[in-house]
Amino acid sequence: MNREELKGKVGEVVGTSKWFVIDQARIDRFADVTEDWQYIHVDPEKAKASPFGTTIAHGFLTLSMLSAMVYDGGPEVDGVVMGVNYGFDKVRFVSPVKEGARVRAVFTMMDVTDKGPNEIQTTMGVTVEIEGQDKPALVAEWLGRRYFAEAAA
Repeated sequence: MNREELKGKVGEVVGTSKWFVIDQARIDRFADVTEDWQYIHVDPEKAKASPFGTTIAHGFLTLSMLSAMVYDGGPEVDGVVMGVNYGFDKVRFVSPVKEGARVRAVFTMMDVTDKGPNEIQTTMGVTVEIEGQDKPALVAEWLGRRYFAEAAA
């Protein structure tokens, strides 16, 4: 879709990603990168005695998966040569993601603002769903900047 068509999608779901498996190997790799080896994430035996009964993903792991999820299921905009993460206005970790769960993101366009002739800012509502559960893993308002090769006409 083009820039003007994207602006017309405010208030609408603009994409849904595929399901991503959050297995123990992914959780362990994230723990190693962030140096957060809390037992609830990396010790399946000890985690059995927790309220969750198993290990859970770091909330920030789920949040970081948004990059892969938006590449898979987010809106494609004609002429965009680069997009960057601009931050979040809101992030809430609503429900833990247990090891082995599948998650996906649903993206709702909340706002599109021109920031210059070759740049827009988008605000997307994001819900990361956990397959088979009513409560999502997280909800967020995600800001992004998208840059175009040429100015809007």
